[in-house]
Amino acid sequence: MPSTLPSLIRFANFEVDLRAGELRRDGSKIRLQEQPFLLLTVLMESAGEVVTREELRKRLWSADTFVDFDHRLAVAVSKLRDALLDSAEKPTFVETVGRRGYRFLGQLEFTDSLPQDPSGRTWNAPLSSSQAAAPEELPKLAHPHPKRPRINRLIFLYSVGFVVLLAAIAMTKLVHIRSEKRPSSTPRSLAILPLQNRGEDSKSDFLGLSLADVLITKLAYVSSLSVRPSAAIEKYRGTAIDLQKVAADLKVDTLLTGSFIRDGDNLRITYQLLDAKTEKILGQGVIDLKYDNLLAVQDKVTRQLISELQLNLSADETEHLKPEASVSPLAYEYFLQGLDLYGQHKFPLAIKMFEKATEIDPNYAPAWAYLGASYNSDAAFELGGREQYRRAHDAYEKALSIRPNLLDAQIFLANLLIDTGEVEQAVPLLRDALKTNGNHAAAHWELGYAYRFAGMLDESVAECERARQLAPFVGGNGSVLNSYLYLGEYQKFLASLPVDDSSFTLFYRGFGEFHEKQFDQAAKDFDRAYELDPTLYTGIGKALSDSIHGHAAYGLQLLSGLERTVRERGVGDPEAAYKIAQAYAVLADKRSALRVLRMSVESGFFSYPYIEKDPLLDELHGEPEFARILNVAHQRHEAFKNSFFR
Repeated sequence: MPSTLPSLIRFANFEVDLRAGELRRDGSKIRLQEQPFLLLTVLMESAGEVVTREELRKRLWSADTFVDFDHRLAVAVSKLRDALLDSAEKPTFVETVGRRGYRFLGQLEFTDSLPQDPSGRTWNAPLSSSQAAAPEELPKLAHPHPKRPRINRLIFLYSVGFVVLLAAIAMTKLVHIRSEKRPSSTPRSLAILPLQNRGEDSKSDFLGLSLADVLITKLAYVSSLSVRPSAAIEKYRGTAIDLQKVAADLKVDTLLTGSFIRDGDNLRITYQLLDAKTEKILGQGVIDLKYDNLLAVQDKVTRQLISELQLNLSADETEHLKPEASVSPLAYEYFLQGLDLYGQHKFPLAIKMFEKATEIDPNYAPAWAYLGASYNSDAAFELGGREQYRRAHDAYEKALSIRPNLLDAQIFLANLLIDTGEVEQAVPLLRDALKTNGNHAAAHWELGYAYRFAGMLDESVAECERARQLAPFVGGNGSVLNSYLYLGEYQKFLASLPVDDSSFTLFYRGFGEFHEKQFDQAAKDFDRAYELDPTLYTGIGKALSDSIHGHAAYGLQLLSGLERTVRERGVGDPEAAYKIAQAYAVLADKRSALRVLRMSVESGFFSYPYIEKDPLLDELHGEPEFARILNVAHQRHEAFKNSFFR
């Protein structure tokens, strides 16, 4: 529909040139994409009046175009507000009218003659907010079982439309989904964003992240894809998404977005596969299914995605991507709820969900794998201790007894083995995982972690850098490349740290600065990290800060408490114990330093080349006990090297 506006419009310090398709502020062109610009035009045409969401649907997207309307409209509004320096909370130009649509508030000025719409209205100042009609309530989704005729009619109409769409896609598929062939060493990067809940049943919110998570896990077996981990996409849960910003943040070239509506026993899932740079739709679909058939979602979307991206699968990959064996619907629902809680770091609650899932269906391997991961995280972060480590180990073993090549279980178990002093058992698991998918970033990262513990530092750097090349966010909060530090390459270590101010990153930033003898800055970062979150690592940093400030007694008291916690509860890992030994040595308590150093080496941290030259342990070098401990590390390091690198 042609615009009824003149070609040049002004409001405040903005100017809209419809002929050129440009928005300018104070004479300077503002970058605004086609959809937000069209949205601005439609809103200005009815300045001062509410433009309904249905009208925007008709004006912004043609009838034969299928989009996740709510999501794309939210993005367009967000981008328009950004361009206008506007705010949803205190709007100057674009006002949200609850559940109805949007209203343009700006005072329009025209250089051409004032146009009239068909009703004879002349463009003038907007109506005030107080003149708006009261928002209408949308019908709520029935929950759990009563049906709503309107919803059912909509589902029917959308289904008919989707059938027509599939025919169109079949005709044009080769035109719009051809993807450039790329070598196996550079797989296509993909982020699967949490699905948006478009219904009013908040009890189903957990599906948003958990359904994305199972897709991420499923696609982990495809070596030509590098899929961002759940930890990287969790922050986008329930938010309006600027696709290009998200793609830049996650460093991906492809995005999968979607939404869902639950209506009693019925579930509708809508998804789109997008080229991140152009926002071109590569593929899209609608899945209508019964709620108790949730397991079908991952298989249907996976097949469609592989088809749209024209991925060539090996025989092994095809085998791994076969549909899951039958799983109890109730057990699967508990599993999905557990995934959502695990993603929120609510590990005790996640444990309850996964335990319930494995109780109902003891043959569902992924539930055992994530039950183990929750036990392990509870042991490390919630001070659950040795018993939780034992339970985690048993859960992983159970998962692998059901599915021997379950990647998550292999990598989770390997991580536990490293942390509990059995590095030699972890390496075969990780190498086996890389036989399944040589481009699996998490497997490369964990292998680099194992090599670091064993003192194979150059090999560790190579594995970790390969992991970060495949997926910049691999390792989550633990994505710290310690091997650079252990090699004495302090500037590389500092440059490799994540760009954030989390307590964990602040601790390691301070640790690198401490090695660089930037003591004042190190103390500031250590203190800030401990203030944000007083954990095992940040406590070590606080003790080092006390050494800088000349408060040795306070630092030693803190270290004594940390050591006692590690011994009594069995939490932490041998590398953390090593750092306690370093801090003791810096604070000139040689006896305690040697005691904890022995505990660290005997518990599995035998990075001999590092321990031998560690500048923080210089004061221990003349001690006979240090020589004995170093010899233990040397022997195990050499045995490891002979086993895995000869």
